[in-house]
Amino acid sequence: MTALGQPLVTVLTPVYNGADFLADCIESVLTQTYQHYEYIIVNNRSTDRTLEIALDYAKKDRRIRVVDNEQFVPVIENHNIAFRLVSAEAKYCKVVSADDFLFPTAIARMVALAEANPSVGIVGSYQLSGDRVLWQGFKFPRAVFSGVEMCRRVFLGGDRGFGFGSPTSMLYRADLVRSDSAFYPNPSPHSDTSACFRALRHADYGFVYDVLSFERTHGETQSSASAAMNRYSSANLDDAISYGPWYLNQEELARRLDDVLKSYHRFLAVNYFCASRGKDFWSYHKGRLEELGYPLSRASLYKAAILALISEALNPAQAIRKLKNVGRPVSRTSPAAPTETTQAGAAGRTTGLPTSGEGHA
Repeated sequence: MTALGQPLVTVLTPVYNGADFLADCIESVLTQTYQHYEYIIVNNRSTDRTLEIALDYAKKDRRIRVVDNEQFVPVIENHNIAFRLVSAEAKYCKVVSADDFLFPTAIARMVALAEANPSVGIVGSYQLSGDRVLWQGFKFPRAVFSGVEMCRRVFLGGDRGFGFGSPTSMLYRADLVRSDSAFYPNPSPHSDTSACFRALRHADYGFVYDVLSFERTHGETQSSASAAMNRYSSANLDDAISYGPWYLNQEELARRLDDVLKSYHRFLAVNYFCASRGKDFWSYHKGRLEELGYPLSRASLYKAAILALISEALNPAQAIRKLKNVGRPVSRTSPAAPTETTQAGAAGRTTGLPTSGEGHA
């Protein structure tokens, strides 16, 4: 505790080719009203001016440290490299994706809530994305929610747009980050969501009713890549299998798995019969379903297509609306993947877990 008794916060920006936005990101950290922090930027072998920009800022402010990876790694591994650098003295950890930025009071507001409520392990907040405010659905003025309650609501609620948040919109308690060498527990670009399910088993969730960060969305973000490929469905299925048993009874879990699989098969059936998808698309989804124990079959696609036709026949107005969005997946209502600008051979965001800024769960 220094800087007028403030607990130390480790701020992290994992980044790959984030030169277009990195300066804005760094400036947003430097202009925080909260002053007791260290700022670690982890460069994932960028081929643009990312490293030069980061080093230039590090020369001007001793709180900034730049780590340059010896070799290129997948986006989630780059995040976990960054998490392993969190200081032993830090009480909190704040991720800022390189293509996002924080508003001046972000860290101060989130730390204040966590300090007032020691049981809280993750703090969320509203986030501006273009002209939309994300992560709505919390009931003011309640600021603390049990971890079990939060996870059950994400699994069962079905509230459109409701979720834990994205890495840029959240603050983590540092002891949770340090509890495992891989805080983001799987290679999915939405592993930040999985990390929340895991951390909130023994911690509460806090929410600040204020817009504290801004998310840039563009074609090279992990969110955009995930939406195009629909990685959300396999990530939702994986989380239900891995963490559902912690929060749901057997009946609820069975219903959740059935709902996710039906939605996933329906999406794939629409793309099989109504859209032109390449080899990469089908290899990804067949591989993920095989890996998760639910191999894809042609029979399952035909069954999903028949059920979809029956459903739409009973609701023609809805069918017309959906035809306008053939092949477009429904986005995930939990943390945005971490972001790291799209990289060859790795997920990248600028998502819900990461992009150019290697950011978003």
